[in-house]
Amino acid sequence: MKRYRILVIATVVLGGLKVNPAFAQGPARITLDQAIDLALKHNHTLQAARTTIQQSQAAEITANLRPNPTIFTDWEYLPISKLPGESLPAYLQGSTEGDLGLSYLIERGKKRQRRLQAAQDATAVTRAQVFDNERTLAFQVGQLFYNVLLAESVLDLANADLKAFQTTVDIGERQYKVGAISQNDYLQIKLQLVQFQTNAEQAVLARDQALSDLRQQLGYESVPADYGVTGEFEYQPLAFSLEELQTKALQNRPDLRAAVLSITAAQSQHALAKANGKHDPTVSANYSHVNGISAATWSFSIPLAIFDRNQGNIAQTRVAIRQAEEQQKAASGQVLTDVRDAYVGVESNGRVAKIYVSGVLADAKLSRDISEYSYRRGATALLEFLVAQRNYDAIELAYRQSVAAYLTSIEQLRQAVGTRSLQ
Repeated sequence: MKRYRILVIATVVLGGLKVNPAFAQGPARITLDQAIDLALKHNHTLQAARTTIQQSQAAEITANLRPNPTIFTDWEYLPISKLPGESLPAYLQGSTEGDLGLSYLIERGKKRQRRLQAAQDATAVTRAQVFDNERTLAFQVGQLFYNVLLAESVLDLANADLKAFQTTVDIGERQYKVGAISQNDYLQIKLQLVQFQTNAEQAVLARDQALSDLRQQLGYESVPADYGVTGEFEYQPLAFSLEELQTKALQNRPDLRAAVLSITAAQSQHALAKANGKHDPTVSANYSHVNGISAATWSFSIPLAIFDRNQGNIAQTRVAIRQAEEQQKAASGQVLTDVRDAYVGVESNGRVAKIYVSGVLADAKLSRDISEYSYRRGATALLEFLVAQRNYDAIELAYRQSVAAYLTSIEQLRQAVGTRSLQ
């Protein structure tokens, strides 16, 4: 069975961005694991998502704050015109009123503790969602990584075909000059060369675009412009147990973890709504100076819970708990479905790839070689040789595509399970 070890080198303009110093000395050759590690560290979309955790943690600070006290002061009955027969200091002392007071809202029902718990539970949900973004990003990088390997493998095939067929064209030219073949046959050979040249150019374009797409996911400045990838690109049968994978997925999937934590967060919101249904008293103390007399006053006030007892929010958050529970059940079922779909995808793509390595590739190459040998010696018509060449190219291309589909389906299985270790 033929093995491919691919090294891809891209020529992409850097655009003025700073390159990771680790790659400053020359072209970077990264493996799949290195590519995923780079993406987790430098992908800007993921970095933006991670800031939501910090934002949620900042909301915890706000939730844990106590109410501010209120200070009050005034000075009343100040004169605005000339005082008849009385000095200003005497008037201010005996005829004005000055007040200085302080009030504070006392929260009941452990509102601050409930707010903090609700904010912390929301942070836990956010953190699990960001972990799920990492899981999705790892799959996207794996998919793009194998797209690059497929494109390079197709480019190798196209260049090999072009080189081999160029030899056929050269032989055909010599045969035409000595009268061994007709001018029409020679022209057909030359025209067929255009198709091989076109295939090679298209393969170069596909390779360059695949590298560009992968670089965007890695973080554009995390690798140099002439970076490349290296890795195994072949069919290797793997054995999995569906039940074990589903069990592992239920333990590892961060989106399921987020759904479970959402139930806790909904319960915290319900507890907060009940706490908010308890009205808070306000106590205040005042110092007053009136008509030359100093006095102190204190007061106590609290809303009467006759109409508004936060009934609507309490009912809403109670229903939200049931909603979160249903979403958790749906997420659990989705996890099992994702694993099963990915599992059967691996099996199906593996069977397709196995068809080619079981002898189809060798048969296609042997048929092409026999037809080419016969044509060059005049024993086979040109059309038969071209048909054999097209069949060989189609089989080789289909095999490469089946390998890419198989390796990508394994990456999808890793995503479905929630871990890169499937054993």
